[in-house]
Amino acid sequence: MGRHALKAPRLLLDFIIREWLLIAAVVGLVATSIQLGRAPRYTIDEITPIFLLSALFIAVKGIENSRLLVRLGQRLERGGFLPVKLVVITFALSMVVTIDVSLVTMIPLVLSLNLRQRDHLVILVALTAHVGAALTPFGTPQNLFIFSFYRIDPLGFILEIAPFSFGMLLVFLLTALFIRTTRVAETTEDGVAVDVRRASLHGLSLLLAVLCVLRVLPPGFALPAILCPLLFDRDSLRVDYALLATFLCFIGLAGNIGELISAGLRHPHHVFLLSAVLSQFISNVPSTLLLTPFTGEWKALLWGANVGGFGSLVAAMANLITYKLYAAHRNGNHAAAFMLKFILAGYIAFLLGLGLFFGLKSISS
Repeated sequence: MGRHALKAPRLLLDFIIREWLLIAAVVGLVATSIQLGRAPRYTIDEITPIFLLSALFIAVKGIENSRLLVRLGQRLERGGFLPVKLVVITFALSMVVTIDVSLVTMIPLVLSLNLRQRDHLVILVALTAHVGAALTPFGTPQNLFIFSFYRIDPLGFILEIAPFSFGMLLVFLLTALFIRTTRVAETTEDGVAVDVRRASLHGLSLLLAVLCVLRVLPPGFALPAILCPLLFDRDSLRVDYALLATFLCFIGLAGNIGELISAGLRHPHHVFLLSAVLSQFISNVPSTLLLTPFTGEWKALLWGANVGGFGSLVAAMANLITYKLYAAHRNGNHAAAFMLKFILAGYIAFLLGLGLFFGLKSISS
């Protein structure tokens, strides 16, 4: 009896430490909903990304369970310049398949590496995904919204944000050159046995989910990524559902906060700075949606939303994905230390982004 009485508070404390972000999102959602006097509102466009993200998580978990990521990691470790290779691959991938897909794919790959510096590599990959995805109109939700709302020419869009993407890429490549990687332990294993059937099944599911994210296929085509594991591979269903619940709460919270502050918002004179700073508190997608009706300065808004994705954990959904994937992989161990390093690196990138914007602005004026 006494042991059970002691065990319950310990489990509760472990849950609070592990899922503090979910708890904070729930508390914030409830508080803002009470303030507005209504229940949270969700549209189909807000629910669909959660569904697609769950499909991506399950597909990548299945690929991870097939040991394919470990095999790919071993191949990447061969030769030198591993951090540089990761930066280049992440940048190219995030341009093509959006930031969320690239993170859900690359971070488990990095965490499978037999290296001591995985924390640094995860942070580098996460930051690189931001700038790679920023380069294309569909790379991030805020890019897609700005591109559609202002009806921007695709080439003009890319040319405007290219100095940010390639300027920050250069910074990350130089940083990668100074990261030295060392193995946790030497291994004589030349390769690992890959479950080809499982890898093929989930690889196809991942492809379908990615095509749905890119809007090549309707969202319903991602359903096999969830249904197939129910029949053939239930181990792949063991994903971080708390992260999906956190996203759901955070979307509602961001919408509530946007509604609360929109009544006092006037036409901003410094769109870039306002969108970048506002992103630190309500995320870059809601800040973009909030500011768009008040300005025609799409270039400043585009820069501000993408630079604003660096920094706090809530500055972008991608930051939450990175943190939670790391914490889940390490079972919460060293999560606090990683979070501090991740936020610090994010704010360094944030300041560099600010400097790049104002530096280019002063040159052009």
